[in-house]
Amino acid sequence: MNQEKPKKLVLYVAGQTPKSLAAISNLRRICEEHLPGRYEIDVVDLRENPKLAREHNIVAIPTLVRELPVPLRKIIGDLSDEEKVLVNLRLENE
Repeated sequence: MNQEKPKKLVLYVAGQTPKSLAAISNLRRICEEHLPGRYEIDVVDLRENPKLAREHNIVAIPTLVRELPVPLRKIIGDLSDEEKVLVNLRLENE
């Protein structure tokens, strides 16, 4: 049986704003439902380290980046549209 590598997801937020908190919550729920045990989430607060926005080409927040598997994919927003997240980041059946 083929052992699937975990998806590496990085969520860029700015503090504990309602939109940031919603994005974190929505991402965790989506991953638990569709990728149980097959994902890794890093949450990066750009208020704590603003230079990362430029280094990682983050133009809006919250932004979710799928770093692995390559190619890198991004989606902006609070991740409330589950189908949009799954399709744009290709989280299912990859």
